[in-house]
This record gives sequence, C-alpha cells and structure tokens, in this order.
Amino acid sequence: MTVTALTTNQDLDPDRLREAFGIFPSGVVAVAAEVDGELIGLAASSFTSVSLEPALVSFSVARTSKTWPSLRRADHLGVTILADHHGEVCRQLAGDVAHRFDDVAVTATDDGAVTLDEGLARFECSIYREVEAGDHLIVILQLHAVEHADTSLPLVFHRSAFGRLADSA
Repeated sequence: MTVTALTTNQDLDPDRLREAFGIFPSGVVAVAAEVDGELIGLAASSFTSVSLEPALVSFSVARTSKTWPSLRRADHLGVTILADHHGEVCRQLAGDVAHRFDDVAVTATDDGAVTLDEGLARFECSIYREVEAGDHLIVILQLHAVEHADTSLPLVFHRSAFGRLADSA
C-alpha cells in the first residue's frame, strides 16, 4: 500500500471545497412552516438522521439565510424528503420568497408545520438545538410525527446539480 500526503491548506479555497464536497451525493428536503399566516420554507441538502431515542434529525443552513430567522419562529416545522420528480420544486424553494409555494400542494398541521403532499417522507418537528458551525448553523430537530408511504426514488444533489438514483430493481 502506498501512502501519499494530502495537499495542505493551499487548496482550501471555497470553490475547491464546494467542488470536493459536491462529490458526495445527498438527498434533499424541504423545511417549511406557516408563520404569521405566511408559508415560509427552504430547501436543504444537508439532512441527516441523528438519533432514534430521542428521535432527532438535522440539517444545516447558512448563517446568512434571510429565510431561517423567520422560519425558526415557528412552533413546529415540517420536513419533507423530496422525490426525484421534485427538481423544479426544489429550485422554486431556493428562489424568490414570494413564489416558493406557487402551485405546490402542501398540508399544514394545527401547530404550523408544513409538508409537501407528494414527499417520500414527511416529519413534524420542533427545534431541539442550534449549533453554530463556521458559516452555517446545524439545526437539530426533534420529531413528533412521521409519515412515509411513497416508494419513489429520492431527489439527489450531486456535483451542484439535481439528479436521481438508478433504480436497482
């Protein structure tokens, strides 16, 4: 086995890091709620399970996000795992705030959590903890309810583009 040293800090500029991080594919979720009578939401490609007991998940959001300060005021948040046909919806959720939910079928709980009707899995959550991590916040959510019935394939974010998994069946 040959061992070679990694290149040092000289290659840690943001563009090279974004390219390197993009090699690892991730799923995409919508995080949404009704706040003061308004639908607020964002797309995140950093979703992960954290714990079964208590039931926790997390996602990361840029500290410069204009959406997160409003969204975090909600009592409950909805998280929807997006399906492979949600590429356009995902772009919409990352776009103009006034049109993020145009023509998107959603359901809101009594506590204000908003989920997309056609998601692969839908969670009702509340904020458990926020952790500052460089230029992002890691948001840890405690789950209160889960629904999953869709067996479609997930939307995948890979190399700065949306794609889909090959069906292994």
